[in-house]
Formats: sequence, C-alpha cells, structure tokens
Amino acid sequence: MTDLVTAVESGNPEIPGKPTSASRTTLSHIMTHNDTNLLGTVHGGVIMKLVDDAAGAVAGRHSGGPAVTASMDEMVFLEPVRVGDLVHVKAQVNWTGRTSMEVGVRVLAERWNESTPPQQVGSAYLVFAAVDADGKPRRVPPVMPETERDNRRNQEAQIRRTHRLARRRAIKELREKRAAEGYQD
Repeated sequence: MTDLVTAVESGNPEIPGKPTSASRTTLSHIMTHNDTNLLGTVHGGVIMKLVDDAAGAVAGRHSGGPAVTASMDEMVFLEPVRVGDLVHVKAQVNWTGRTSMEVGVRVLAERWNESTPPQQVGSAYLVFAAVDADGKPRRVPPVMPETERDNRRNQEAQIRRTHRLARRRAIKELREKRAAEGYQD
C-alpha cells in the first residue's frame, strides 16, 4: 500500500506490479453423478464453470477487486473426466494490459482413491476486465513474471492478444463492407 501511496503522491499514477505467484491459485473439486453428460463422463460445461471460477479468483486477486470474464479462448479438452475424479484447476495471470488481464488455466484430474499422479485433461485462456463498483473499467497492476515459464506464458499471451484484436478488426471491417453493399445480416 505504501508503494501505491508514494506513486500517487509523486504524480505517477502507475500501479506497482505484482509477481505471478501473488495470485496463482488451485481450485479442487470431486466429480459426482450430478456432473455427468449423456455419455456418462463429466459434462464439458461443468469443467468450463470450474475454469471460469478459478480464473475469476485469480483475476480478482491480481487486480485487487472485481473482474469480469471478457472472453474465453482455446478451451481444449484433452481427455474425458469421470465420476470420482478429483479435478484440480490451476490458474495464473499470464499478461496484463491497462484494465484487462489474461489468465491461463490448466485442468488436471486424478482418481480420488488412487495414488497415481494427476493427468492434464484440459486447458484454457480467459481474458478478464477489472471493474469498479459502477462496472466501469479500472487499472490493473502489471504482472511480473518470475520464472522462464512465466516469461514464455507472458510472451504467448501477447501473441494471442494480437490475434484476438486482428480477428476483431477483420470481422468489423467485413461487416461494415457487407452493410455498405446493402447486405442485411
């Protein structure tokens, strides 16, 4: 808090950075019959909710307040999750912008009654926007990568951001072009 007060008093409204480890978290949950789909495995939507919950906790911790899900990228299911699996959802901030942050999530599963190591069953990247009490965007602290793995994740997150923005621009331009040509979408 002292660093923030000093930064504001000196006329520099920059927010002090936070290390990746400051907000990293793991959410664990045992899968039950209530979580299954028609195939008898855990429904992908259940896993997605756990991913969003863990990522939201990390985003809120890192930003120091409320953060809302802006997008979910590349949700990948590698293996089915079964009833009785203990699922661990590991999340951390990979990259930060002015008011947004990318959170990387790995999903691991292990049998609740066996001592075999957990197996990665999924992964996802989510973008969160920090908001104030009125729902308006607010600044987030920069993330400070601590390891080479954190640095790699940060660099990859910047590539994903560039692709997201380019895709958004291309779609907007296509829609404007079609509207100018008289197409009703």
